[in-house]
Amino acid sequence: MSTKRPIKQVDQLGREVVLTSAARLFRDQGYERTTVKEVAKACNMLPGSLHYRYQTKEAILVDLMRLGLERATLAVTEACVNVSDPVEQLRRSINAHLKMLVTGSDMVYVLLFEWRSLRGAARKEMIELRDRYEALWGAMLSLLAQKGAIRKDVDLNLLRLIGLGALNWVATWFNENGRYSLEDIGDFVWLVINSVLVVPSEKS
Repeated sequence: MSTKRPIKQVDQLGREVVLTSAARLFRDQGYERTTVKEVAKACNMLPGSLHYRYQTKEAILVDLMRLGLERATLAVTEACVNVSDPVEQLRRSINAHLKMLVTGSDMVYVLLFEWRSLRGAARKEMIELRDRYEALWGAMLSLLAQKGAIRKDVDLNLLRLIGLGALNWVATWFNENGRYSLEDIGDFVWLVINSVLVVPSEKS
């Protein structure tokens, strides 16, 4: 029984190495132009060992996206721990999502732009995973609407789609040495949402 835990830890470590290396190659060369042999070489693995973990290149891409969404879900969930105010939950979630975008750039880039390379069941699974993550945001917005914190004329579904689209696009232009810090971006996004969409409370 004592041997099971170390095996799981090694497997998880191996997963991180493979997917991080694959993400870098997929971003630099493109998914279609990257071979499984190149991924194996980047991981210092024999092609056969990589094939034992992932039978196809598509399987690598799917698991890469799965890990990216797992991290995004965890980041947003942890940001809302012990926070009861739904407005503050949204603000913290925005900042958590932005941080996740720029700290895992290779994996996030692939997650955002290479999902179109998937076909059939793999594409369906990816869409289901994406929808599950976006449902977290839908739930937050619905709660805000129920609390009367969002104007009644705002389409919540459209707000979610456009809002996440704008946040995700930050990954394509953000430069940590550039004019705007991550905090600047988060503050500006919140300023726009808070001034246009969120109904001021009676206390304010």
